[in-house]
Amino acid sequence: MRLLLVEDDNHVAAALSAILARHGFDVTHARNGEEALQALVPDGDCFGVVLLDLGLPDQDGYEVCGKIRKLTGTPVIMVTARSDVRSRIHGLNLGADDYVVKPYDTGELLARIHAVSRRTVHEDATGSTETVVRLGAVRIELPTRQVSVDGAAVQLTRKEFDLLALLAQRPGVVFRREQIISEVWRTSWEGTGRTLEVHVASLRSKLRMPALIETVRGVGYRLVAPGA
Repeated sequence: MRLLLVEDDNHVAAALSAILARHGFDVTHARNGEEALQALVPDGDCFGVVLLDLGLPDQDGYEVCGKIRKLTGTPVIMVTARSDVRSRIHGLNLGADDYVVKPYDTGELLARIHAVSRRTVHEDATGSTETVVRLGAVRIELPTRQVSVDGAAVQLTRKEFDLLALLAQRPGVVFRREQIISEVWRTSWEGTGRTLEVHVASLRSKLRMPALIETVRGVGYRLVAPGA
């Protein structure tokens, strides 16, 4: 997933970019509001998330958020040291999708990025709703929870389908084990790791495509789109 990081501190940006890169993000760094808007003007929808620091040198961060929202519907996460409720409400009213207060835990930030970027349905340019995900020979029908490979139906359990649908929302993006457990099983990582591994193995077997779900050692899993 491409991510636009708007941060005027080069040291902070470099450290955060390195962390995000290790988790599968392709980071573009903008040092001020003007650079951020220029990056979004050609095609704002090319980014999965905008991570916007409010302490910018050239423009008020809230103003930049408002301008971004006019350019694109890409999720925006505000990052700031301002922790008062009024500031948070103001940011959300301007169109921000989430609000993270410094200092923040990196794991929480990653979870919030994934949370705002997830979509179980997508709207195309005509405003119609796309409810079918196609990945080569694999067809995933979200409303009916049906999966087929080369036209042949594949019977999945509820959790197997939820796991596949989650990974299919962002092909190529690494989903952390903790995030998958939280989203699919609605619980914490402790004691559930083996369950995740079993479900991944079962999906690979049932779909007869062992390379479709890739294990990223020490991090989690990602879905490898055929031909990628």
